[in-house]
Amino acid sequence: MPDPEWTHLQTFLTLARTHRLAVAGRQLRADHTTVSRHIASLETALSARLFERREEGFYLTPEGERLFQSVEQMESLMLDAENDIVGKDLRLSGTVRIGAPDGLGVGFLASRLARLAASQPGLAIELVAVPRIFNLTKREADIAISLTRPAKGRLVGRKLIDYNLRLFASKRYLATHPAITKTADLANHSIIGYIEDLNAIPELNYLQKIHPTLKPTFSSSTAIVQMQAVCADAGIGVLPGFLGHTNDKLECVLRDAVCIRRAFWLSVHADLHRLTRIRVLCDFIADQMHAEAALFA
Repeated sequence: MPDPEWTHLQTFLTLARTHRLAVAGRQLRADHTTVSRHIASLETALSARLFERREEGFYLTPEGERLFQSVEQMESLMLDAENDIVGKDLRLSGTVRIGAPDGLGVGFLASRLARLAASQPGLAIELVAVPRIFNLTKREADIAISLTRPAKGRLVGRKLIDYNLRLFASKRYLATHPAITKTADLANHSIIGYIEDLNAIPELNYLQKIHPTLKPTFSSSTAIVQMQAVCADAGIGVLPGFLGHTNDKLECVLRDAVCIRRAFWLSVHADLHRLTRIRVLCDFIADQMHAEAALFA
């Protein structure tokens, strides 16, 4: 019986975490036929069926569950070995995928991370800037930034910074619409917000906290689209201060009456947090945000 190849075991781990051939292929930078071939070779080498093929995806058999626990331990040992070797070299190398809310990712992190990547030729940074919760156990990201404290489990996390959200409108919109002196006046204006049934992050449901009658007339699933709508004179929206205050087209509305406070949290899987590239990226993100603390406040 041929020994299983580590590449095939990596494919096994990825499919076990994602349940989909196509998704596993994207993470491994391979097509789905390659993923399928690796799994078939592994099952042949081990003389065991590792996955049940269901309509909703691939799920581990009891034999697959036992193998998964063993291969995860192997993965952890290899990561420790990599950290021990690479940690002695100040040059950064490898790929780091960072998941972050779109407002923070596009409006703050993108330019700074791009400059860091340009200064480190061996480092590849992938920034996934979307409003969703990243599952680090399934390796959807190496580093995740969220609006909530990291869940319990094999995660290492820390609070990055508090930030404020406020009401913003374009100067042109405010000049051509009725004055706003109290939150009840917002009922006479166009409101921009999130699509309720597509919003998977409860911390972003804040219109009702401002006034119970507020309903958006234009909705989007991302903060960046909402900011573009506000800039286009379409209405009043809630935006992070680090987006709204840095845009010359916009003006803060009801500054003294409306201020919503949230926080950004950073989390990393316990198997990865000691790797040099992960540790350096985490510290870089935290340092950049703390250096611009006034922008977030």
